[in-house]
Amino acid sequence: MTDPHNNSPDDAAAKVLTALKALGIEYQVMDCDPELADTALFCEHYGIPPEVSANVIIAAGKSDPRQYAACVLLATTRLDVNKCVRKKMGVKKCSFASAEETRALTGMEIGGVTALGLPASLPLWIDSKIMQPDYIILGGGSRSIKIKISPSVFNLTPNTEVIEGLALEAR
Repeated sequence: MTDPHNNSPDDAAAKVLTALKALGIEYQVMDCDPELADTALFCEHYGIPPEVSANVIIAAGKSDPRQYAACVLLATTRLDVNKCVRKKMGVKKCSFASAEETRALTGMEIGGVTALGLPASLPLWIDSKIMQPDYIILGGGSRSIKIKISPSVFNLTPNTEVIEGLALEAR
């Protein structure tokens, strides 16, 4: 197993593309200016509706040992970390993983984190609203690419569960 600390973002993107090819599902790679990779900037600059833009957030249960889950939600929603995620993890407190924890777990930088090519040991929790659009835009493993893909990809990814109410409508 390689140490994610030694991987460059390009290594993470290559791993994501390899994982995608292995799944055998149609997808489109979209180039992205790394300075515009954060969701709101990306959607505005590239004319992508937030209703199809997916965020991947690593949630961290404050337990010993710490627990983690990769959560996928639409940009128009917010992760229900205090209720749904906390209960699902079975912990008293839960928060968002730090940028350092996220990179150590995934080998990816914030703004490029994706649900593809993750370690098989990391649970992948998908908000049910993600499954509704014809396509979604996911991070590509680095801040310089995004992936346009059918949400049905989550029927093929390992350790995946679609969860009703994982995310709430943003206020």
